[in-house]
Amino acid sequence: MSAEKYVKLPQPQDLSEREKEDAMGAYLMMFAALATSLPLPIINLIAAIVYYYINRKKGRFIHFHCLQSLLSQLPTTLVNWGLLFWALQIFFFDNFEVDDWFYAYLGFAILANLIYFIFSIMAAIRARKGIFMYFLFFGSYAYHRVYGASNELNYDNEKLQNPKTQKVNSPPFL
Repeated sequence: MSAEKYVKLPQPQDLSEREKEDAMGAYLMMFAALATSLPLPIINLIAAIVYYYINRKKGRFIHFHCLQSLLSQLPTTLVNWGLLFWALQIFFFDNFEVDDWFYAYLGFAILANLIYFIFSIMAAIRARKGIFMYFLFFGSYAYHRVYGASNELNYDNEKLQNPKTQKVNSPPFL
């Protein structure tokens, strides 16, 4: 697709503080399970879905960050569900043995969660500054979904970019 079919990206100075805070909040949904004191991975995903549907029409910048956060949370949630299922089978139902595969999966789950945590915090900080951060796989999809020509959502506070300002935000590499 040509670049003409896409909306110009807002620059940090074009965004209100509220827009930046709402975009940052999308990445903080990963802490929802901690707020409820329940170690269930589905709570984070439900919080991200609710946050997405509440905030997606507030502006394309917010919509992009909510969608990217939601999509990036799906694989981590699946990994955590697998680990929770396996742990429940071992400790409560005695159906599986604790073997090398369990420790390998546990290490993988810890690594996946650590990477997700680091990238989400970095994206939250950048969103708070009004800067885009594109996650591998999910960033490009979210960009095309939100800023592509086929997106016809009505946004309340779309602003035109000032052509004299320095450009910080740019589309992802395809």
